[in-house]
Amino acid sequence: MRFLDTIAQFIERQHLLNREKRYLVALSGGADSVCMLMVMHQMGYQIEAVHCNFHLRGDESNRDENFVKELCKQLYIELHLIHFDTITYAKTHQVSIEMAARELRYRYFEELRQDIGADGICVAHHQDDSVETILMNLLRGTGIHGLTGIKARNGYILRPLLCVSRNEITAWLEEQKQPFITDSSNIEADVTRNKIRLNIIPQLKDINPSACQQILTTAQRLNEAAAVYDETMRETLSRIKSNDSIDVNTLIQEPSPESILFEWLMPLGFSPKIIESISLSLNTLQAGKEWQSASHQLTFNQGRLMVEPVTDELPTLRIPETGNYIYHETAKLRIELIQGQHIEKDPSKASLDASKVHFPLTLRPIRTGDRFQPFGMKGTKLVSDYLTDRHISIFEKRRTLVLCDRDGQIIWLVNHRPDTRFCINDISQETLAFSFFNTKK
Repeated sequence: MRFLDTIAQFIERQHLLNREKRYLVALSGGADSVCMLMVMHQMGYQIEAVHCNFHLRGDESNRDENFVKELCKQLYIELHLIHFDTITYAKTHQVSIEMAARELRYRYFEELRQDIGADGICVAHHQDDSVETILMNLLRGTGIHGLTGIKARNGYILRPLLCVSRNEITAWLEEQKQPFITDSSNIEADVTRNKIRLNIIPQLKDINPSACQQILTTAQRLNEAAAVYDETMRETLSRIKSNDSIDVNTLIQEPSPESILFEWLMPLGFSPKIIESISLSLNTLQAGKEWQSASHQLTFNQGRLMVEPVTDELPTLRIPETGNYIYHETAKLRIELIQGQHIEKDPSKASLDASKVHFPLTLRPIRTGDRFQPFGMKGTKLVSDYLTDRHISIFEKRRTLVLCDRDGQIIWLVNHRPDTRFCINDISQETLAFSFFNTKK
């Protein structure tokens, strides 16, 4: 009974399960999942089992399926079965077999959980799995969270057996006289986790029989330290980050700029290597320096590191006459011909002399070398310099548009200033009134 008591106390301490709710049990047929099914059944939880046949081990895959069918039949537990063409999925999505199997099963688990209204998906990770994960992360290189081991709860994924070891699981199954399936792939040292399980951990135990327990104790201490670290990082980022940007001089004054960058940029897809490179160059950054992840871009501008999502390149719109035009599905340009002189001071609007503007017009993003003569100024100026003088970030510059006449001359720097050569004067008889506004809510 000590084995069941240990698990019951862990479940209560972690607030994992509720006897009033239903749970899915991922059942492979191996010792760990069979133990979890038996334990939860004996404890009186409402459970249904789910088994995935990945068709990776020939007759063994079918043997496993038949075993779990018979087990669930004996225990009067409903079983959900699904078959996957794992090899084809891996080739199609260009991922490893291991990753393909993981993606397939967890996607199906979640779909099934929603379909039957289950409160969670129980998987049979135990203490040894947590030790293996810690060692794998250590070998790959990791931060503090990578050394805290597997979590008892991750969203709807629940792990009731994290408080017991593999040896304790098999010993309990022997007491119950409950058979289980041995997966041949788990006893071949052909992948990193199996090499750690079959080679590294036994050697560690030769050095110290309590090696695994000591690693888990350290992980628990690091988990406590991580809680303090996380709270400190949340406070620091809320204090120094503003509008998705951070002042570099302020960042440098913090005790660990690289840690702050890591917590800020890692969730946005920036790799640890890129983050380390940014950290090392904080004192020598050049304006305009950029980095990209798959989803975001980061730049150094006006003394700040600025980040925003990667966006599609803005298109060019040809405008043959007055009227209303949708631009890039998110904005509208309205052009009206008004008799007499009509002057607007709103930067999102422009009033130009109709006799000076020749169609067709072109609405496009700014380009390198674009020049115009800002209203009220003598001589032309580079558009990029004009925007820089007004402290416009590089990201905003990329979204800035110009309206050009048929000869390619800029008549309006949209939402900023018209070109003085096309503006209304005392003898203007007709006004072309331009309005540009976002339509996206």
